[in-house]
Amino acid sequence: MPLNRRKFLKKSAATGAGVAIAGAVAAPAQASASPGKGTAGKRPKRHSLTVMGTTDLHGHVFNWDYFKDAEYSDTAGNAMGLARVSTLINQVRKEKGRENTLLLDAGDTIQGTPLTYYYAKVDPITAKGGPVHPMAQAMNAIGYDAAALGNHEFNYGIETLRTFEDQLRFPLLGANAVDAKTLKPAFPPYFIKKFPVKGAPPVTVAVLGLTNPGIAIWDKAYVQGKLKFPGLEEQAAKWVPKLRSMGADVVIVSAHSGTSGTSSYGDQVPYVENAAVNVAKQVPGIDAILVGHSHVEIPELKVTNEKTGRTVVLSEPLYFAERLTLFDIELVFAKGRWTVESVAASLRNSNTVADDPKITKLLSDEHAKVVKYVNQVVGTATETLTTVDARYKDAPIIDLINKVQEDVVRAALAGTAYASLPVLSQASPFSRTSEIPAGKVTIRDLSSLYVYDNTLVAKLMTGAQVRAYLEYSAEYYVQTAPDAVVDVQKVTNAGGRPDYNYDYVSGLRYDIDIAQPAGSRIKNLTFDGAALDDTQQFVFAVNNYRANGGGAFPHVASAQELWSESTEIRTRIAEWVTAKGVLDPKDFASVDWKLTRAGTPVF
Repeated sequence: MPLNRRKFLKKSAATGAGVAIAGAVAAPAQASASPGKGTAGKRPKRHSLTVMGTTDLHGHVFNWDYFKDAEYSDTAGNAMGLARVSTLINQVRKEKGRENTLLLDAGDTIQGTPLTYYYAKVDPITAKGGPVHPMAQAMNAIGYDAAALGNHEFNYGIETLRTFEDQLRFPLLGANAVDAKTLKPAFPPYFIKKFPVKGAPPVTVAVLGLTNPGIAIWDKAYVQGKLKFPGLEEQAAKWVPKLRSMGADVVIVSAHSGTSGTSSYGDQVPYVENAAVNVAKQVPGIDAILVGHSHVEIPELKVTNEKTGRTVVLSEPLYFAERLTLFDIELVFAKGRWTVESVAASLRNSNTVADDPKITKLLSDEHAKVVKYVNQVVGTATETLTTVDARYKDAPIIDLINKVQEDVVRAALAGTAYASLPVLSQASPFSRTSEIPAGKVTIRDLSSLYVYDNTLVAKLMTGAQVRAYLEYSAEYYVQTAPDAVVDVQKVTNAGGRPDYNYDYVSGLRYDIDIAQPAGSRIKNLTFDGAALDDTQQFVFAVNNYRANGGGAFPHVASAQELWSESTEIRTRIAEWVTAKGVLDPKDFASVDWKLTRAGTPVF
């Protein structure tokens, strides 16, 4: 039978976060067969189990692109969505026997598409008599056994997350999401399931859920003083031995944490962001890790535990339900206990099957509501705006974001002591394919420009701090000699830095000399026609991710906060366009920066 978190938790009135009930074992009641006699000379009893896993679903129920109002497609021929992966899951259950399978997820479920935004903000699940979240409906219908918390689960606040959690028929796990006051688990740390075996004791499988320490930075406004997020390695070292002592024959970790061992937030948090390999190496007793967070495809990664020499198998099934991980586990019963003999991981591709009609039927109404919502017309564009070359050229479509942010912050600070300070703004080229076509502009057009649910913050910065900020941002470019051929596909993303960690800054003029080494690239930096004064004060309009330290940009996280709000930047853009009626680049576009080499423009 499905588990409800009330079997694990009592609510804490002070924080709204749950506290683990001491000694609770998350195991469904199962009849177990009598153990065999284990007579010498008899062939040992064997059993096979398959653990299936998804991750980073990000609100994708159907193979549908709400931003393009069309079936999803990409150059690799991928397909996505829970309806599609449900068919794969059904196939595996038929092949292996449903009684021999377990289905997990590694987090980031309720943010990422207009569908999830709609049911968080437009028709919120938190309203009295509100709807059941489509992701809860789909995952319940598919029959998930457990899921780890992702960092994006916190994007809409704890109330939305707790409501979603209550709507699930399986637990959300987070051993390293703890109550800030008591340091006790605020979510179930683990899940245990027993698999009956004829003629032998049942096989006991424990699943430990771990989430990302970066939540403390990325969603600081929601979690500060309420929840803390210690490191994955430390918490795994605490819980895995407990699970083994409770009789776990197999220990699986579902971790919303990548494999690289790196952190995007530098040393602002003393815990590693992408720690899955560290956990495998450092913590004895783990058989397999379902990896999430980093949005990459890892069919099978074998890691040797440093203390035992045993192999731990990791797998990451890409994202958006485009892949399904399978951990095929072989066990042998000897000397009165089950032992894992081997683990093999593989991936199945959602583009090989059709949607599960059960899921299609279940959520067709919710899908239709969201399609209608995103196709609302809010204005008219005088020309087409696109992000195609926004990574290496100052593009008007990114200027639009900055103009909106500047206007919102100026209005918010009017009448305050900071009203006379100049306002600068940052924005990133999040998407390489976003387009606002000439003619009618819809909510989906604007949503595709700003795909994250970020909110706006105003910080107080000096000229020197802004200069350092720009130098750090310019590390995004690959150093390129003055006489070298420039390949636009290779000139960006130096050191693996993602597009969302490169910022435009409006209100200044500057060149980025990519022939220079990182740290010495910002040239001709001016404000209001004169060289930037390092002592001058500015109001800096930034998204909450950056304001809280996301991307580890210098100075901004520690800078004085002047103002913040909970309305999404995406909504502010839609309001701005609606108020204008006409989207004309002359109202927001300006060429503030350009790439150069030894003073010569690259483009």
